[in-house]
Amino acid sequence: MKSQICDLLGIEFPLFAFTHCRDVAAAVSKAGGLGVFGGAKMGAEQLKVELDWIDAHVDGKPYGVDLAIPENMPTKDEKEQDSAALYARIPEQHKRFVSELLVKHGINPESPVPADEPRRLSPFLDEAERMVDESLRHPIRLIVNALGRPPQFMIDRAHRAGIPVGALVGSKEHAVNQLQIGVDVLIAQGTEAAAHCGEVSTMVLVPEVVRAVEAIRPVPVLAAGGIVTGRQMAAAMAMGAAGAWTGSVWLTTVESDVPPVVRDKLLAARSRDTLRSRAMTGKTARQLRSAWSDAWEGPDSPGPLPMPFQHLLTDRAFQQATKAAETGNQKAAAIVSEGVGQGIGLVDSVRSCREVVQEFMEDFAEALERMRTLAD
Repeated sequence: MKSQICDLLGIEFPLFAFTHCRDVAAAVSKAGGLGVFGGAKMGAEQLKVELDWIDAHVDGKPYGVDLAIPENMPTKDEKEQDSAALYARIPEQHKRFVSELLVKHGINPESPVPADEPRRLSPFLDEAERMVDESLRHPIRLIVNALGRPPQFMIDRAHRAGIPVGALVGSKEHAVNQLQIGVDVLIAQGTEAAAHCGEVSTMVLVPEVVRAVEAIRPVPVLAAGGIVTGRQMAAAMAMGAAGAWTGSVWLTTVESDVPPVVRDKLLAARSRDTLRSRAMTGKTARQLRSAWSDAWEGPDSPGPLPMPFQHLLTDRAFQQATKAAETGNQKAAAIVSEGVGQGIGLVDSVRSCREVVQEFMEDFAEALERMRTLAD
């Protein structure tokens, strides 16, 4: 395809796959799109392990990295805390609420899971710098920040290395702000998207962002939110997008590391089975409706905690529920969930990443041909 973003990144087709699974990232890149590996759940050492693996399995194809570095970070001299120390600060009423919910679904709230092991959470400034530097030591073609404005050191170091910087935006105001600090690629993420998202629909947000940035500095704008088919991708590009940023469609692929119990729930889900709630992370995020979200939205809820405390509760409970469900506890499956967009209602089968990319291409071509027919 002839386009600015394809030329910029050296890709065949402007389909971007955000994923926390290295296998998916490599497979999508090999199929002609751009796999973007999400490194927010790890530190620099583990990020090196994952990127080394991608380098060895991506056949020289381009790929990207997505980090989550908050705008407001502690200073270097501020004392760091691990997950165990933070978990100890969670109010007892919240811990009791979770224990009772687990027991109700036949889950032992004392069962050990990996979440019990102390670990560092969102990167502090020094770790964030190490993660950026580690990313740039690999042959990535794009680096993205998923939480607000990329820190200036990310922009400066990436640009010195000749790597464009991307950022997610949920409004035209966000887009203008990102342009002013030097961002090269904007991802306009509508409310249909998985996890943390705003309130404006993709159909409205994309042309709004495109129009807002055209007068300032023309940069590629990727459409995100609910896009799981090539037809939707074509519609977004007809509105001015340079390509599609996708996530949910890859959760059910052959290469995905999503637990089978979660995959089954995703395949059975309709678009109306997602909701925006604070139940998963403490911030409003779109997720698959479950007994977990219902309980936190119910009258007996003590109310979700702010980040990172709510995430600590969720992570531990979901691991316990998944473990119980995989050993035959059918009631436990009602607890587990996943951050997922409304487009999941269009996903109903397990396919390889290559098959998904190929279907995107074919669907996209058919949509373009239909538009040409209408213009004749």
